[in-house]
Amino acid sequence: MQIYKIYINEKELILMKSKDIAVHPFPKKKTLEVRYSGNHKTFFHCIDSLEKKSPYERIILFADDYKKLKADLRSLFIIVKAGGGLVLNEKDKGLFIYRRGHWDLPKGKCDPGETRKATAVREVQEETGVTDLVRDHLIMKTRHVYKNRMGKRVLKITNWYLMHAPEQKLHPEEREQIEKAKWLELHDFLENYYPTFHTIHDVIEEYLKLTKLTT
Repeated sequence: MQIYKIYINEKELILMKSKDIAVHPFPKKKTLEVRYSGNHKTFFHCIDSLEKKSPYERIILFADDYKKLKADLRSLFIIVKAGGGLVLNEKDKGLFIYRRGHWDLPKGKCDPGETRKATAVREVQEETGVTDLVRDHLIMKTRHVYKNRMGKRVLKITNWYLMHAPEQKLHPEEREQIEKAKWLELHDFLENYYPTFHTIHDVIEEYLKLTKLTT
């Protein structure tokens, strides 16, 4: 089953094939299912609903032609590429940053001509001051929408990589308004409701799921 998930205002816009709609894994409660017939107004209606106080936690847009559905939606946004890292130390604690009232994983936008792999390493180092960093494999991609200073909608697509570094003193990047950089236990982070974003939970849960499958 192919699923393309985008977060809008911490709610989910999900794209999928028509044949999968009857067996999708999402709870029916607070989920709206909408068929896409090629009219872009359908996208704008769904996006507006999620940006405002929608009663739905997610909207699923489905179509027979999944590739066209995805391409049509992406055409509505400015696309920004980014890279970030889930950094683990020798105690399997993760490296988190605290900024503007939320805990996050270090990440950032790609510079012109820069690969997402290089971006991820650079941003982790800049935002936390961590050294002896080793990049591992790609965990997943996340997508979220925001509006830029011109009021245009931006779709930010972030590649998240597993990384490793020894436990060490950290130096949060103050010019980026990062107040703290700290090593935290992953299960404790998920279970104790640290103020964070759904994308960060997705990355940690995907890593833990992949780890369980390989052990």
